[in-house]
Amino acid sequence: MSTPTTPEVTRYRILPPFLRLFSITLSFLGIATAVIYLFHLGVSFWGGYVVGTAYLHLILAFFLPLVFLYFPLSSRFQGKVPGYDVAFAVLCFGSAFYFFLHGEDILFQGWEVEPPPTAFVLGILLWGFVLEAARRSVGWVLFLLVLLFSLYPLFAEHMPGLFSAKSFAFSRLVGYHVMGPEGVIGLPTRVLGTLFVGFMLFGVALTTTGAARFFLDLALSVLGWVRGGTAKVAVVSSAMVGSISGSVITNVITTGSFTIPAMKGTGYPSYYAAAIETCASTGGVLMPPIMGAAAFVMASFLNISYAEVALAAIIPSLLYYLGLFIQVDSYAARTGLKGLTRKDLPSLWRTIQNGWFYVFAFALLIYILFFLRREAQAPFYATLAILFLTMIKKETRLDFRGFINFLERVGQTIGEIAGILAAIGLLIASLLLTGVAQTLSSDLIALAGGNIILLVGMGAIASFILGMGLTITACYLLLAVLLAPALVQSGLNPLAVHLFLMYCGMLSFITPPVAIAAYAAASIARANSMKTGLQAVRLGIILFLIPFFFVFQPAFVLQGTLVEVLKVLATGFLGVILIASGIEGYLLYVGKLGAWQRIGSIISGGLLLTPEIFTDIIGAVLAVILVVTGVQRSRRS
Repeated sequence: MSTPTTPEVTRYRILPPFLRLFSITLSFLGIATAVIYLFHLGVSFWGGYVVGTAYLHLILAFFLPLVFLYFPLSSRFQGKVPGYDVAFAVLCFGSAFYFFLHGEDILFQGWEVEPPPTAFVLGILLWGFVLEAARRSVGWVLFLLVLLFSLYPLFAEHMPGLFSAKSFAFSRLVGYHVMGPEGVIGLPTRVLGTLFVGFMLFGVALTTTGAARFFLDLALSVLGWVRGGTAKVAVVSSAMVGSISGSVITNVITTGSFTIPAMKGTGYPSYYAAAIETCASTGGVLMPPIMGAAAFVMASFLNISYAEVALAAIIPSLLYYLGLFIQVDSYAARTGLKGLTRKDLPSLWRTIQNGWFYVFAFALLIYILFFLRREAQAPFYATLAILFLTMIKKETRLDFRGFINFLERVGQTIGEIAGILAAIGLLIASLLLTGVAQTLSSDLIALAGGNIILLVGMGAIASFILGMGLTITACYLLLAVLLAPALVQSGLNPLAVHLFLMYCGMLSFITPPVAIAAYAAASIARANSMKTGLQAVRLGIILFLIPFFFVFQPAFVLQGTLVEVLKVLATGFLGVILIASGIEGYLLYVGKLGAWQRIGSIISGGLLLTPEIFTDIIGAVLAVILVVTGVQRSRRS
C-alpha cells in the first residue's frame, strides 16, 4: 500500500539543475507575459501591442513545453529526463513561438485558410505536441478522443446520421486547428490566458505559503471539540482548501493526510473516514470563490463574468456540504463518537493571529472580483498581497529557494492544464468547422421527441460516462458544445444547464468502478477501495440529487426573483437536512430513527427539494408529522 505522500511526490519528475532553471524561466516569462497583456501595459518585445491570438500562442510557448519535462512518456521513465523529451520541449516552444512572431501575418494574410509551407510543417508539429501533452497529463482516453475528433473533418462526409457533414482538406485543417481563432488557441486557451493563469498563481501562492495548514487549524479550533469533530473538520477544511487548489486529488492528499488519521483516531472506521474525505475534497472544486477550471471556461462559454458563475454555485455547494455535514454529525450522534479534547486543539485566537493575512487575501480577491469587477486582474492583486504579507512572519516567509519552488509549482500546474485545454480546443474546432455543433442540438431534440426529462437524463448519463475517462473540464467542454444547446433550446436556463453538466461530470470521482478520489483516500486510510467508494456514494448522495433540482428550478442558482430564491433556500436546506438524516438514521432533536421514519424522512426531504408548491406542502406536512411523533416517542422512552 502506498504512503500518503506517494501520489504527490511521484506526480512530477524531478529535473536536473539546468532543465529546472529552464522550466522556471519559462514559468516566470509566462507569468510576466500574462501580467503585461492583462494589465494592458502595451509592451511587447519590439515596443508595440500584441495581437490577441499571438498572445495565446506565446502563452502556449511558455507553458506547454513544461509538460514534456515534468511528465514522462510513461511511468517506466519516471527518473532521468531523456534527450527526446528535451527535444520535444524545445521544438514545442519553437513552433508556438514562431506563430507568436507571425501573429499579424496569420491574421492579415489568411494563414488559417492556406498556410505557407513552414507554417504548415510547424502547425503539424504543434498539433502533435498538444495531443501528446494531453496524453501525458490526463491519459489515453482524452488523447484518442481528441485525435479522432480533430481528424473528423477529413472524412465527415462519410459519417452516418447526426455526424454527416462536409469534409475538408488536410492543409485547411492544419490552418484552422493551429492558426485560426479556434483550435489550439480557441475558447479553452483564451480562458487559460485571460483568467486561469492568474487564479492558479493565487492558488499556488496560498498553498506554498501554508494556507492549507491555516484553514485546517482554523477548522480544528472551531469544530474539533464537538461530537464527530474530526469528521466535521475534514468537511470544512477540505471545502476551503479545495476552493483554492481546484484539484480533487491534491485536496485529498493535502488535507486527508491529517484528517483521515485523526478521524480514525476518534473512532471512525477506516473506509468511512476515507469516504468522508473523498466527498469533502470532491465538493471543494464546486466551492466559490475559486472553483475548478471548468467554471472559468463556463463563464467564457456563456459570455458572462466569472463572478456570476461563482455566485450561481453558492447555493448548490452549500446544500452539498450541509448534507455531508449532517450525515457525519448524525453518524457521530448515533454511534456516540466524541470530539477531541480542547487541550489537543490549536487556539482560535492564535490561529487567526498566525494566518489573518490569508483571510485578508481572500477578502481582497472577493472585493476586486465581485465589486470592482476586474476579473483578470483580481487574482494578481491578491497574489501580490499574500506574497507581501507573508513576509511579516518568519514561518510563512518565502526565501529565495521558496520563491523558486513557487515559480516551479506554478509552471507545473499551468502547464498541465494548458495541454488539456489546447487539446479540447482541437475537438471543439472540428465540430465548429463542419457545422455539426450548430445542427446537433436540433437533431438531439428530435431524437428525444421533445421530452426535456429524457434530454436531461441523456446529459446526466453522458456526463457520468465521459467523467470516467476525462477531466471535469474536458467532460464539461465536450458536452457544452454537443448537448447544452439542445437543453437550452428546450427551454432550460443556460447557466443552470452548464452547471448541471459540470456537476454530473464530477460524479465519477466518488462513484465506483472509477472513483479516483476514493482510491486516493483509501490508500491514505489503508482501507478497502471499493468499500470506500460505495460509502462515498452514500455520503455524497446530495451531489447526485442537486443537479436535477436546479436544472429544473434555476432559482437554486440565483436565476429567479428574490421570492423564488428565498423559497428554494428554505425548502432546499430543510429538504437536504431530512434526506441526510434519513440516510444516516438520526434526526436532530428527535434522535435515532426507525426504518419507516428513515424512509419518511428521505421522502419528505425529496418532496421539499422538488420545485413545485404542492410537493413542498406535502413534504412539509410529512416533516412535521415525523418530528412530532419522533419527539413524543423520545419523551416516552
